[in-house]
Amino acid sequence: MPKFRVVVADFIKDELVAEREILGDIADIACLDANSEADLIGKIDNADAVMLYHNIVIGRETINRLKNCKLIVRCGVGFDNVDHKYARERGIPVGNVPDYGTEEVADSAIGMMLTLTRGINFFNNRLQRREGNWSYIPVSPLHRLRGQVFGIIGLGRIGTAAAVRAKALGMDVAFYDPYKSDGYDKAIGVRRVEKVDDLCKQAFVLSVHCPLTPETNHIVNARTIALMPDRSFLVNTARGGTVDATAIPASIRSGKLAGAAIDVLPMEPPPEDHPLLVAWRDVNDPCHDRVILNPHSAFYSEEGLRDMRVKGAQACRRALLGEPLRNVVN
Repeated sequence: MPKFRVVVADFIKDELVAEREILGDIADIACLDANSEADLIGKIDNADAVMLYHNIVIGRETINRLKNCKLIVRCGVGFDNVDHKYARERGIPVGNVPDYGTEEVADSAIGMMLTLTRGINFFNNRLQRREGNWSYIPVSPLHRLRGQVFGIIGLGRIGTAAAVRAKALGMDVAFYDPYKSDGYDKAIGVRRVEKVDDLCKQAFVLSVHCPLTPETNHIVNARTIALMPDRSFLVNTARGGTVDATAIPASIRSGKLAGAAIDVLPMEPPPEDHPLLVAWRDVNDPCHDRVILNPHSAFYSEEGLRDMRVKGAQACRRALLGEPLRNVVN
């Protein structure tokens, strides 16, 4: 009996040891390391399953060419880089791996928050370039975290993990998530806020943990940032499009935001003329010391990366063998 064909579309470029451990007895595995959807032309049409990461988008043209595909699995949490609605019209299920990096992303969000709110990045930058006195004064006023409001947009797996960590620091955790069942807030000891505007008005730290959908696109923007308390902080480890990052420089310069930490941007790597990048790189701009940018790395640990690959491969195996699928998003 001929083997199935599984295509790893992008991001992964090694010997596929984890994938072969799980799929090697039933499938041949091709690693395309694509940098654009055009790189898939003629290489993916006969795939029985596709493993997709985050370097490329799979849209209608590619989906129309799939002749035998039993599953497209987005090896990560967000799935906005695959046209999952059209895939369903074509009878192709799309799945994700929602639990691979929960701890890592939550740890990153809290780490970014602490780095901002304790002035750690600010002090390091200024001392490194020999600016200012060897003193705490340049960053004042800083405030104790205990009792401050840690506002979460999206109380899913990662949002919940961040909430638990913020509670351990003694923070008052509030969240906005209209899709979260009533009572969940009681179970973990956090507060529900009914409107995102009301959450912004009270958030000392606003941390974004929602998926990117038409509803959440730019859910944090110049208007909602303006509602936040003066000298508050913004953290985004979710999806780039959930925050209008172009609104951050003006908010830092005005003092509305005392700091922002951004792990994700809509285009990665971002264009050199992106307003936030320009401000962050300018030593004379307040953003230079008060903004932290990371290269979409919050998910990463060696353990988390292996989880992502193993769980993605396991999803393909279930699809190829006709077993019930898990984490289908369409």
